[in-house]
Amino acid sequence: MTKEELYKSLDYVNHSRKKRSEMATLISQNPKLVAPLMEIAFAIDDPISNRACWVLEFTAKENLSFIYPHLENFTTNLHRVNFESAIRPIAKICEFLTETYFSENNIGLKNIMTEKQLERITSACFDWLIGDHKVAAKAYSITSLFQLGHKYDWVHPELQMILEKNYAEGSAAYKARARHAFAKLKKLYS
Repeated sequence: MTKEELYKSLDYVNHSRKKRSEMATLISQNPKLVAPLMEIAFAIDDPISNRACWVLEFTAKENLSFIYPHLENFTTNLHRVNFESAIRPIAKICEFLTETYFSENNIGLKNIMTEKQLERITSACFDWLIGDHKVAAKAYSITSLFQLGHKYDWVHPELQMILEKNYAEGSAAYKARARHAFAKLKKLYS
């Protein structure tokens, strides 16, 4: 499948789980399509980029290692994503990456992810957390930043300060994720 054929196929993807899953299965059966999928995902002014981000998230959920050869491209471009419906899946992929990176039994990602790539994820997650974004992107960012705080000692205090500052006006989902983060932070530092 060419990039053009992939682009046309994305036109049939909607936000139903079934359609996103079908396309992610196609990508998983042909991992060479991850690179063109990512190119489409980061064509940020094209509405089809949202759909590519949805499929990229589903692909990462099933086969996160397919993203590994493209980490430089992913982390270099993730801050450019501007459609709200694209930020959510990109933030979710960041959550997958940070949870895997900091898991005890997975050293594969630790061996290939660079310091610069981790810094880019950290920066993007803080931007999504403090920016005017929907709660899902903020929730995924909270989880990613909590994980990243194990590596960067300045992240946990910043995360706690932001969560405390924004807690009162946060949605129920934001408050729930913040409470979860507070509990983990308290456990770490008490």
